[in-house]
Amino acid sequence: MFTTSNLWNKDGLLGKDGLWDRIAVLVSGLCLVHCISTMLFVAVLSSAAGALLDPIVHEIGIGVAIALGLFTLGRGVLDHGYIMPAAIGGLGLGIMAGAITIGHQGDHGGTEILFTMVGVGILALGHDLNYRATH
Repeated sequence: MFTTSNLWNKDGLLGKDGLWDRIAVLVSGLCLVHCISTMLFVAVLSSAAGALLDPIVHEIGIGVAIALGLFTLGRGVLDHGYIMPAAIGGLGLGIMAGAITIGHQGDHGGTEILFTMVGVGILALGHDLNYRATH
């Protein structure tokens, strides 16, 4: 029988085999690919990069990252009791959110991409630590 407690239970529907942490690491990887592909598009096809540099792409992306991070890292704290993975993941999300505020104008585009990539790496580390603590 499905109950809401099964969502948070380590052996429940959404807690099996660290699925959500693996999905979160995959999303972090996709973000990194997005950042690198944006740099390549800017360098090679500057006209095509306009769509990838649209602020709405980044705003939706950070929204998804925060929601997924809150769910998986928060559930991890409840499952294994260690706050460090959530703290590291939160630091990564904070760096990513701060990077959005830098913007693409002028000489700031490279800085934004650098901070975003650092934040994504730290967030992925938090998810990996969360996965390791659970298993």
